[in-house]
Amino acid sequence: MNNRRNQSNDRNSQGGNNRGKGGSNSSSSSSRAGGGKGKPSFGGSKPSFGAKKTEGGKPSFGGSKPSFGGAKPSEDGKKSFGPKKPFNKFGEKPFVKRLKKAPVDDGTIRLNKYVANAGIASRREADELIKTGIVTVNGQVISEMGYKVQPDDEVRFDGKKISSQKNVYFLLNKPKGFITTSKDEKDRQTVMDLVKTATTARIFPVGRLDRQTTGVLLFTNDGYLTKKLTHPSHDMKKIYHVTLDKKLTANDMADIKKGVRLIPEGIAIVDDISFIEGRPKTEIGIELHIGWNRVVRRIFETKGYSVEALDRVSFAGLTKKSLGRGEYRALTELEVNFLKML
Repeated sequence: MNNRRNQSNDRNSQGGNNRGKGGSNSSSSSSRAGGGKGKPSFGGSKPSFGAKKTEGGKPSFGGSKPSFGGAKPSEDGKKSFGPKKPFNKFGEKPFVKRLKKAPVDDGTIRLNKYVANAGIASRREADELIKTGIVTVNGQVISEMGYKVQPDDEVRFDGKKISSQKNVYFLLNKPKGFITTSKDEKDRQTVMDLVKTATTARIFPVGRLDRQTTGVLLFTNDGYLTKKLTHPSHDMKKIYHVTLDKKLTANDMADIKKGVRLIPEGIAIVDDISFIEGRPKTEIGIELHIGWNRVVRRIFETKGYSVEALDRVSFAGLTKKSLGRGEYRALTELEVNFLKML
């Protein structure tokens, strides 16, 4: 009996101990969940940034998103921002473009434009030239930008008088029988009769071709360029197609290449001379830069030849290609720029 009681007491003692351990575990778990004193709690709710609290005091993260412009979803699920309103800078009144008044033409012209119209340079380049003091108005050096020239002012560039009239340029394929002059006292036909309908500007021929000579002849009102193209120091090339009364010998061609003396000017220097391929030996091509009166005819006359036909096929790089006899055309912008760069 005593043994049975002892065994029963042992079992009860073990059960009590187990219950004690279980109670200890429960207490420890409760302590962790509650975040006891001095211990951090990692199982709590995360901080809410901008979240609103609900009635239960807990933060709500499922709230509505901010609304920009009050857009509402349409039937197809896309947001609708309502009808577009036209932008109106001036309130209810519609925008009306105001037209600037046309400037009053008082007859004056800016100095840089005046120089540009004279064919000397572009407006931008004219500004730089004016700054150097090379342009004068009524004898006074003008270097200020924006200076306006009066209609009766005298403007000079590098000492030479210039005009603001817009420059024009025409090329004529001159026929026989016309004199290269603006007027003729004997009332003969002049080259001006051929270009009288070309422009209202007052133009003049650049250089001369005698009455029986045909070919390239330039017309312009650009006095600055005219002087440049005709002055001997600029060596403007001219190419002629010469037809002689008899065949040119090799010895005579060699003598002409060396240069022949003409009175009173001196030695006529020829840049090149040759027979024309596929043509008779009476037809010669000659290139030179001198501009003496009747110089080509006189060169061959010194060797006993008579020039039956003389045609200038090129002058300062310009040709009469596609122009019939007596026809003229305006120079292209590229051709004009080329002449100004020579």
